[in-house]
Amino acid sequence: MNAKIYRALILFGFSVVWLHNALAKGHDNTAASEQSQIHAAVAHVLKANKGFVAQHKTSYFLPFIQGQKPKATVVTCADSRVHSHAIDPHPDGDLFMVRDIGNQVATAKGSIEYGVRHLHTPLLLIVGHSMCGAVKAAMSDYSAMEPAIKEDLSTIHVPRGDPDDPIQVKSAVETNVNQQVDLALKMFQDELAQGKLMVIGSVYDFRNDYQKGSGRLVFTNVNGETEPGKIKQLLSLSKGVTTK
Repeated sequence: MNAKIYRALILFGFSVVWLHNALAKGHDNTAASEQSQIHAAVAHVLKANKGFVAQHKTSYFLPFIQGQKPKATVVTCADSRVHSHAIDPHPDGDLFMVRDIGNQVATAKGSIEYGVRHLHTPLLLIVGHSMCGAVKAAMSDYSAMEPAIKEDLSTIHVPRGDPDDPIQVKSAVETNVNQQVDLALKMFQDELAQGKLMVIGSVYDFRNDYQKGSGRLVFTNVNGETEPGKIKQLLSLSKGVTTK
């Protein structure tokens, strides 16, 4: 065998071994990092629950033992940046929370119906939020998503657009909220006609897109009414109402 070819083959063999070892090491580092994140998340939950138990005496739980009487059914996005304590500083027992991607009625009908018709909440509050990832996905091509996610996104009907444009996303978020309100109005026609229910659409603005203050709950729809002045009139008994 030609000496040059022999040396080239030897170098190639060393390169293959080095690449294999490097990839294996990278895989090991990734696996170790993922395991570390899992352990950290579990530790966080255990520590948080231990602290909660320590801070709340048995008397705290007595009102909850016999059942619940929440003030509102709240449909909001599963996004972790949507803070329930921004709606109610003490949500325990007050809010019947229904969370899914895109704060949708269509994908959570049973839970919503239970809140309105079995827990008899007088308020159904639908809460969208700033730069919603589900809305951004629905604005663009989500064909590569997992089947279950695609199924959920298929019920968000917003115009196609640039998901990186805050103005377009803000408009699409409002469009989605309005559509969810419309679906709820159809579901609960009897309760609405009897004056037993109000359906409110809103946007939780943690980015301050509406320039009303970061964390503001901006009301965009009340029982199908979207004109800001009329929304204020419909909510005139409430103080501090912010419309777009």
